Order: sequence, then structure tokens, then C-alpha cells
Amino acid sequence: MTISKYEIFNTIVELGSLTKTAEKLHLTQSGVSYAISTLESELGFTLLKRNRSGVSLTSNGERILIFIQKILQQEELLQQEVISIKSLNTGTVRLGTLSSVSTQWLPGILSQFHETYPQIEVKTYLGCYDEMSDWISNSTIDFGFVSLPTSKAFEVMPLKKDKLVVLLPPNHPLQHEKFISFSQLKGEHFIMPQWGSDDNIKRLLHENKVNLHVKYELMEERTIFAMVQRGLGISILPELILINVPEDIHIVELEKADYRILGLASLSMKNLSPAGKKFIACTRSWLQEHNFLDF
Repeated sequence: MTISKYEIFNTIVELGSLTKTAEKLHLTQSGVSYAISTLESELGFTLLKRNRSGVSLTSNGERILIFIQKILQQEELLQQEVISIKSLNTGTVRLGTLSSVSTQWLPGILSQFHETYPQIEVKTYLGCYDEMSDWISNSTIDFGFVSLPTSKAFEVMPLKKDKLVVLLPPNHPLQHEKFISFSQLKGEHFIMPQWGSDDNIKRLLHENKVNLHVKYELMEERTIFAMVQRGLGISILPELILINVPEDIHIVELEKADYRILGLASLSMKNLSPAGKKFIACTRSWLQEHNFLDF
């Protein structure tokens, strides 16, 4: 069994087509078919089901896929380590990112990183907290931005304390307050951010025994802005998200300050590729330079 056969198999799974795989890897379709047939013979069972609409994994293929992906990841690490030893800065970084991070931080970080390491490719995966956790667990990404705490299986690096603030609609009775206490929020109609496993807002309300009427639960912050703006309720969001908040929405700090902690998570920081470690170092440098780094 060779790495090239594993790469062909993994690419077929990604693209769902032998023809597209042959085009991407610059092979003939017969060469791709032969490689898969040989791999199936070596393993002793069928990996793919072929039909008119394309190809799909057999149950055995699903079990084998995760191991093959890990072998390919280790091969990438090996090649990058060899390159690093030879003092060449190249490789690939697979980064998971959140919407707020993509808007506020990522353009600056990527600009600085590509200026320093133009030969390193960065592939970005935009998702919510649950997707980030899944992608890290199955090695789809090398590491990703998360809200802490996260899975105990991950190694984490805290970066930023992102303050939670109250969003009030126009003409709200509390709009001129400098700070708002939790007692002042009791009975308010509330628009709950729904970002999967991140429970910072629910934790905050529970800890302070705040009795709010949760009228809506929404994932998209622009929709939350629009509904607050229309007077359908108040909300609590992290400051980093508020870059495009409408001007007539009033933002007031909580009397008892609270935060979400943003950080990076990986299965193992120590075992990251040289390219991955360079990206994390660049991220910390950029955040510190722009006064975002708190840890």
C-alpha cells in the first residue's frame, strides 16, 4: 500500500467522482480505477460503491477513511518537517474560523502571514462552535478559533477576553444608562444567540438568576441586530461581533462585567506542522500589535 493510493481514495471521497479525481490529480481515469481496485485487493474488501450518479463509501470504506486521512495528515507533517529542516517556508495550514473572527481579525492576520510566508497556503473553514469541535476531532482542520471552555480532548490557547454587552432597541427606557444591572433586565423579551455548544449567554443568565422571556433563538447576528432594531426584544452579544451594528441600537455595558474567552484549539499544539506553528505565532503577534491579546 502506498501514500498515492490513499491520496487517490481520499480525493474520490471528497469529490464523489473518479473523473474529477483524475482531473485534480492529473491522472487518467483508468489509472484512478486501477489504484482503487489494487487498494481494495490489498485490503481484502470493497471501499467504494459505484453507480450512475458517482461513487459513495461502503460501510467498510467509512471505517477505513478516518485512518487514511490521519496517515495523509502525518505524511503532510513529515514533508513539512523535512522542508523546515531544509530552511524552506512552505506547507499548508487548515484553519477553522468563526464569523466574528473572520470579519475582525482574519484579514489582518492573513495579510501579515502571507507577507512573511508567501509559500505557505492557508485553507479556511468557516463554521459555528459545534462544527469547529467536529472538524478538530476528525482532523479536517489543524486548529480553530473557539469559545472556551471547549472539549477536554483538545489542547487550547486562550487569546482574548471578549466583553458581553447588552443591545437595546431605539427608545428603550434604559438606553441612556452607562451600566445595566441584571435586576433591570428582568421580564424583558430576549433574543437568545444560538451558536451550538457555546453557552456563555445562558450561563451568564443562569448564574445571575435573571428571568427573561426568551422570545427568539437565532444564530445569525445580523438577524439579531434587525430584530432588536425593530423592538422585538433585547439581546446580549460579545463586543467583537458588533462591528456592523446599526447606529440606532444602543449598546450598554453590564454592571457586573462578563466575557467570552476566545482561543485556539487543536488535538495537539505540540504536534502541529511547522507551518501551523508559524501561523499561531503570527496570530499572537498580530493580536498583540493591535491590543487584542489578553493572555
